Amino acid sequence: MTTVAISELRAHLPAFIKKVRRGEEIILTSRGKAVAHLVPPDRGRRNALKALQALRKKCRIGDIVSPVDAPWDVLK
Repeated sequence: MTTVAISELRAHLPAFIKKVRRGEEIILTSRGKAVAHLVPPDRGRRNALKALQALRKKCRIGDIVSPVDAPWDVLK
């Protein structure tokens, strides 16, 4: 993963875009602090799917459209 200042990104944008297209991730900094993370479009989608799969293991899917006063059977 490459870290680059925004000013350097501006000066060499085409080169950094090529790196991202090849799959590299780039962290953008402003005054030494990270402000953004450039990733290829499919990488962000892949990371989101992994996060959802991890949540699936921890969550229960149930009836969320029943009337409010109906008893819940969540703990079954």
